[in-house]
Amino acid sequence: MKRNVIIAALMVTSLSCAASEQTSHWGYEGQENPENWGKLSPDYSACQKGKNQSPINIDHVLKTEHEKLNFTFQPSKQEVINNGHTIQVNISGDNQLTLDDQSFILQQFHFHTPSENTIKDKRYPMEAHFVYQNKAGELTVVALMFNHGEVNRELAKIWQQMPAQAGNKAIIENTVDIRALFPNNLDYYRFSGSLTTPPCTEGVRWIVLEQPVTASEQQIEKFHSTMHHDNNRPVQPLNGRVIVD
Repeated sequence: MKRNVIIAALMVTSLSCAASEQTSHWGYEGQENPENWGKLSPDYSACQKGKNQSPINIDHVLKTEHEKLNFTFQPSKQEVINNGHTIQVNISGDNQLTLDDQSFILQQFHFHTPSENTIKDKRYPMEAHFVYQNKAGELTVVALMFNHGEVNRELAKIWQQMPAQAGNKAIIENTVDIRALFPNNLDYYRFSGSLTTPPCTEGVRWIVLEQPVTASEQQIEKFHSTMHHDNNRPVQPLNGRVIVD
């Protein structure tokens, strides 16, 4: 993985829309849909030719004793933006994930509906991706699944200021408690994958939390109606990759 490619992707829109809008537009419908991403630009060739692409269906996992997730969170400025592909919350401050004896800093998190990853062929109504980056520019993504259920109080803080128009943004006045978004049980699946949007760069550490959380049907529908369409890439071939649990 080339550091400059990853950093460039993260700066443009990070994982949710790491596209180079200035070179080739991409989307989820019509001729710009995920099946055609690899044909839209040479920069997106990994979307078609890559062998470690995300998302995946998580099944037939290898049971291991892997390290516990070590998160630290601090109150910080949070900005919500509608970038046309997702609703994304950009984060400042020193919110860390320690993994593989390295420190990763939370850059942003964003949403997909329905979920991109599936677990034993189950697709969830919504999925959040928390994008972390280390000093070398490498990415770790923590994925969180949402089921229909009770109203999600932290999600409501974002939705209250969710921009309806693409390109609009706002500072979140009632700061989201990110730890409160996560479930109590932080058991997870892990595999090596890629960005789920162009340029589909590989070499991304993926952490998918096993325990889902809830959001109301109305909350999930509000996100979907704001996007006007599904914004999930179909699952990709595993190509012999090992998923550990």
